[in-house]
Amino acid sequence: MASQTLRTLMRTVDVLVTATFSPAAVVAVGLADLYGRIPLRIGLGFGSAAIALASQDTGADADANRAEAVSSALVMGLLAGVPIALCGVSFGGPLIRLFGASGATVALGATYLAVVLATAPARHVSLVASRALQGTGDTRTPMYVTGVTNLTNITGSLVLGLGLLGVASYGVLGVAAATAASNVLSAALLVATIHSRKDDLALVRPRDLVVARQLLAVAAPKIAEGFATTLAEFPFNALLLGFGTPVNAGFQIGRRVYQQVTGPLSRGYRTAVGVLVGHALGDGDPGEARYRGWATTGLAVATVGTIGLALVALAPDAVRLLAGGSPDALPYATSFARVYGYTAAFVAAFTVLSGALGGASETRIPLFARTTGVFGGLVGGTYALGVVLGWGPLGAYVAVGGQYVWMAAVAFVSFACSDWARRATDMMAERGSTTPDD
Repeated sequence: MASQTLRTLMRTVDVLVTATFSPAAVVAVGLADLYGRIPLRIGLGFGSAAIALASQDTGADADANRAEAVSSALVMGLLAGVPIALCGVSFGGPLIRLFGASGATVALGATYLAVVLATAPARHVSLVASRALQGTGDTRTPMYVTGVTNLTNITGSLVLGLGLLGVASYGVLGVAAATAASNVLSAALLVATIHSRKDDLALVRPRDLVVARQLLAVAAPKIAEGFATTLAEFPFNALLLGFGTPVNAGFQIGRRVYQQVTGPLSRGYRTAVGVLVGHALGDGDPGEARYRGWATTGLAVATVGTIGLALVALAPDAVRLLAGGSPDALPYATSFARVYGYTAAFVAAFTVLSGALGGASETRIPLFARTTGVFGGLVGGTYALGVVLGWGPLGAYVAVGGQYVWMAAVAFVSFACSDWARRATDMMAERGSTTPDD
């Protein structure tokens, strides 16, 4: 949770700094960040696969398979980042224009996109290495690295973006450069940490095709889930821009406030439950794995849900901190923040249950829940209510909340009824971490 808080704080500072420039800068960075999430989605996909296999193999004391899985995931992540970097550097402007943006928004967005996506390979490696360590039960080392790199990022955004300490102000370019430097530093520190721990989590030359195939089988649905979320935001943001630039800016600000105050907790629970479920399954105890999934979900719903309700009450003051250069966006930001606050318990439930399923190598169910939620609920609901019925921004508020209620329901029923423990057991036996009798 501390790691996620620091990472989210870094992104919040970026929004805070760009909000001092203009509404166009807020929208530009928000739109560019949609593409910036592509390496995040891919890195999380391979990272989820690494945490699943690493946690199961840790529970089964299969150190050789764990080293193979971690090393393979790192190589896959590194290679997958190269074409993304090339696209970001070469096609920034046209990519931003796909949203219907123009003028300063396109120029600023393209600049941000080119600099950040250039470090996509490093971002992938950082995400995989962090989750590999977490899969062994070590969540502190990624926290320390995150603390160092995000402090570097925050400091860089303030100094380079605003022009502090006698440094010239580079605006959006400075904010992007700080993020890029943080990505590279994080990858270097985490890989060096794993390399130094040869007695615990070794790096080897990947050779096992079974492990590689299982990594892809677990990672592919997770990556597809992330892409579905990102792709759905393209038409969703276009719809919001159709309601007016202040509405889109309000969405970016309101969501950022929500992500800062509740997102780190949900994602922290997700990581923890994935590790705990994986360890229990590796130890041959599916009953304990199921208990850990339900118990963590209950804890997450209670804590995150309570914070969400507090956000509902404090939304006007919270969003005002980020809407300094965008006063027209303030009422919309407040409404979006309140929607996220009301549905925080559902978001937490889905996030944790998807993490529990991921710890069992079952990433297909969260893919179904997310895909149907974002395309049917978020995009379809916004268009039907906001455009067809003429509700405008109100239609978007209802759609944002509705998608999470649906996703939580699908995850709940699936965790209760599907045979996810058998999938994990079969995969461990296939790669030799356990025997069929285990």
